[in-house]
Amino acid sequence: MGGLFDYSLWGLFLASFLAATVVPFSSELILTVIIASGTNVVTAVLVASAGNWLGGMSSYAIGYLGKWEWIEKYLRIKRETIEKWHNRLYKRGAIFAFLSWVPGVGDIFAVSLGLLRTNVWITAIAMLAGKFLRYVVWAWLSGLVF
Repeated sequence: MGGLFDYSLWGLFLASFLAATVVPFSSELILTVIIASGTNVVTAVLVASAGNWLGGMSSYAIGYLGKWEWIEKYLRIKRETIEKWHNRLYKRGAIFAFLSWVPGVGDIFAVSLGLLRTNVWITAIAMLAGKFLRYVVWAWLSGLVF
């Protein structure tokens, strides 16, 4: 079956979504398997990018709902430290959104950008560009192997 009933693409979407949240999961392996099975590479990259981007934006939304007071209270981080990092991240929000695909720190970037209330459109576009480029490179590398 193809189209909307292609369960492998739905699985890729879900895997990519989960990989962009705090759930430790690798969607690259799924993408490689799907490409190796003969699925259209462009379709697979677009599906993976969409899922990963929506997952990243959900992390952004979680951060957006957060409060600075919670960081001070529960994480015991001083207000001065928070303000210093706020200024650093806010000025470079697009760069951090672009790099939100980086394993280990990408989720922190996405949540932090939401907490900082960075411009949602700039964040969304930069995040989509970074995640899309990551999957394009991965698909190209997978194509070299298979």
